[in-house]
Amino acid sequence: MNQTKINDFHEIITGRRSIRNYDPNVKISKEEMTEILKEATLAPSSVNLQPWRFVVIDSPEGKETLAPLAKFNQTQVQTSSAVIAVFADMNSLDYADEIYNKAVEEGYMPAEVRDRQLPGIKGILESMPVEQLREMNLIDGGLVSMQLMLAARAHGYDTNPIGGYEKDQIAEAYGMDKKRYYPVMLISIGKAAEAGYKSVRLPIETIAEWK
Repeated sequence: MNQTKINDFHEIITGRRSIRNYDPNVKISKEEMTEILKEATLAPSSVNLQPWRFVVIDSPEGKETLAPLAKFNQTQVQTSSAVIAVFADMNSLDYADEIYNKAVEEGYMPAEVRDRQLPGIKGILESMPVEQLREMNLIDGGLVSMQLMLAARAHGYDTNPIGGYEKDQIAEAYGMDKKRYYPVMLISIGKAAEAGYKSVRLPIETIAEWK
């Protein structure tokens, strides 16, 4: 297991870089990757439905499948410890009962609150147009993706979010229903083989205003 842990939040957010070239000899154990994913999934989501789903691509076979689907990101695919494919589950409502029942069992929510909220949530989401539901899920997918990159950084790893890949083929390539699982992004993860570049940010006075 990687022993480099960063507990300074300022260092986590200011030290993060988009890394494209990794040390191919560094592997991330399933146990540590599970921990990173658990920390990522503490991100918020609409009515706590947690529509994010992950495919951790870390085997030679998995990367061989991914290579032709990410033609412009071959270095990340080949050298990273893993590439995580993030999807939005368009059937996330199927898990509503499980999530809300567990919240009651754990004492996080009174049963009467669950019984009042669940019918309304189901009614709204079941009647929601597909495009609106997809947009909602993509926002949640973006939230968990950013948290995943910060969690990886806290574990001493580097990442690169990737949007340029064959999104229309990625689900089926890994045996998933493409109508149900909508691609959000790929995230490469590993130990940087070279320092990433700092990047410029627009000043707050340009992008924010107070009313």
